[in-house]
Amino acid sequence: MSALMKLKTLQGHLEGLNGFENPKIKFEQYATPAHLAATALYTIQTQFESIENCTVLDAGCGPGIWGIGAALLGASIVTAVDIDDDVLQVFKENVEEMELTNVDAVQCDFLDPRVARWEGYFDTVVMNPPFGTKNNAGIDMKFLRMGTLLSCDSVYSLHKTSTRTHIEKKIKDWDMKGSVIAEMKYELPATYRFHKQNSMNIAVDIWRVYHAQ
Repeated sequence: MSALMKLKTLQGHLEGLNGFENPKIKFEQYATPAHLAATALYTIQTQFESIENCTVLDAGCGPGIWGIGAALLGASIVTAVDIDDDVLQVFKENVEEMELTNVDAVQCDFLDPRVARWEGYFDTVVMNPPFGTKNNAGIDMKFLRMGTLLSCDSVYSLHKTSTRTHIEKKIKDWDMKGSVIAEMKYELPATYRFHKQNSMNIAVDIWRVYHAQ
């Protein structure tokens, strides 16, 4: 299965995007490295054909690296949602600079029950959800669950490898199927004042979760 552009080209485009100007700890805002996002999106397209000509939702989009990457790989329509209006302004600037016309941004809380009105609307949901540290315990699973409700096909989501067993159990509880399609290192730069190291590597999984037939 092919992709519209080479992995290296995609990564180059994503490296040029603007990131968070003033990241907010309450939303656990961390930049997704371009290499990680490009590799994940390229894998999603070449292994599962889940981007080109598909309707894609980027949940908790931040500056938009996932949604914009999906648009570059030929998604028919990309809808990006985030709770933070400030970061959506950065997202919109990135979309304009890339001259994309098939990407739309919506300011809303992804976990608001009203979002469920989009049930089954999207072919593919991509997300790098908050990991649920500090005051947001369990939010990663809430994001993943909402994603499964909104997708009529598959959700691709980034999670700490340390949560793998927990996710396997949750997927089974939801009567869904899932597997880890990539194991990667997430280089997390020092973003907030409480970070003591310049950066740290976190082992992460890219999950594919889909409806059991």
